[in-house]
Amino acid sequence: MKKKIALALTFLSLSTMANTDVAWKYLVQSKGSVRYYPSVIQNLVKEKLYFASIPYIKELLARGKSFNNKELDTLIDEVVTNVGVKQFEVLPVSFLEKSKAPTLRYILAKKYFRAGKYDQALKELNGTIPARHSSKPFALFLEGSIFSVTKKYSSAIKTYDECISKSESISNQGNENRKRQLNINRDYCIVGKARANFSQGKYEQANLDYLDLTKSSHIWPEILFEEAWNSFYMRDYNRTLGKLVTYNSPFLSFIFNPEIDVLRSLTYMELCLWQDTLKVVDDFYRKNEKNHKDIESFLRKHGKDYKYFYLLAKSKMSGKESGNELLNKMLHSITRDPTFREMFDFFHTGRDEFEVINKLPKSQMKNILKLNLKEALVLQRNLVGAYVRKRLHLGWHQVRKTFLDMSYIKLEVLSRRKESLYSPDVSMNRGRGDIRNLKRTDKQYFWNFNGEFWADELGDYVFSLKSECSGNAL
Repeated sequence: MKKKIALALTFLSLSTMANTDVAWKYLVQSKGSVRYYPSVIQNLVKEKLYFASIPYIKELLARGKSFNNKELDTLIDEVVTNVGVKQFEVLPVSFLEKSKAPTLRYILAKKYFRAGKYDQALKELNGTIPARHSSKPFALFLEGSIFSVTKKYSSAIKTYDECISKSESISNQGNENRKRQLNINRDYCIVGKARANFSQGKYEQANLDYLDLTKSSHIWPEILFEEAWNSFYMRDYNRTLGKLVTYNSPFLSFIFNPEIDVLRSLTYMELCLWQDTLKVVDDFYRKNEKNHKDIESFLRKHGKDYKYFYLLAKSKMSGKESGNELLNKMLHSITRDPTFREMFDFFHTGRDEFEVINKLPKSQMKNILKLNLKEALVLQRNLVGAYVRKRLHLGWHQVRKTFLDMSYIKLEVLSRRKESLYSPDVSMNRGRGDIRNLKRTDKQYFWNFNGEFWADELGDYVFSLKSECSGNAL
């Protein structure tokens, strides 16, 4: 009955639904055939009821045969653009293969990529997504990622360059939401070039590539850590420490990445600053050990209650916090994450569709539309909750791994310079900074750091420590 009622939308727009008798008569005759679904979807999209149209699109993909309808492809593209890809990523490959819609082919390629089927993924990306389509920049980023994973770095860099260009040109044609998505995609392609050069050991070039990412980028705070690693491999340890100290800025308090402390301790160890190394290790244990155990119990308790995790993140966004500082840090990072914000924002814009449906006259048709919309929104809410849960589990495992890394670092320090740990002339208050230890170009200037973080200086700090390794100079 649900499907029969919905088919009335084939001939009746939402603004002319008052005559439900006519609609009902037609529905009885149609017997719920999916061949009418494209018209149903067309009417819903026309009224911008994107989430309400999702069940019909999924039903069409599940029950229908392979179809080649450019108008329907355009409608599906519009829906995906306004609800996000997550709603359709949960569909089986066999469903996605039925449509030629470029956005669904892109989602299909992502599923192949995650399954390690790189050749199939490339086939989908190259053969089915037009060069001027709005999903092309995202497809190019995925293509560059495939080349990077398969170590075809020259092809990867070439693809990332094209991705940057496409993202910038197409972003001028979309709405604000689409522009934001394309700008983030462009920035990830910029970083992709740096990663490709880093993987080849071209650290100087990678350093230049990272500089192309502006500090105003949504992803710059998380990428600063990669820049620090690049400096580490360049043996520019003072610059590594300078980039990492930026994470102490209140401006970046939302960043959660336990590996920051691992890199900081490794850098001190490379400078043979044993007490500094051990202080980082000990501080990490002191701040996180108990909280980490409590989070393990917390995650086990709530299992796969996706609604709970959605509400947990929502409460965090409203300023509520738990007594567990580590959990607060994780949630703060998640709620600032571009992927989370996109999914969360889509959910809330989808809820606005109820206002449109509620204005319709009372009818079975109206009830069915509300049920369909609720079904799509419950899934969206659960997708948000599942993402939060997944990120919390990932964060928990990152901390556990960091504990292991810190233990190895501590043992390495003890084994390499055990005697120096107790040397009477080694003091944490010793004056070690000296401008002579800085590596800088003629275009770089020296300013003393007085404990204040300025927005235009973030990421540009450099320590001036001298290596205390025997016979070595920094």
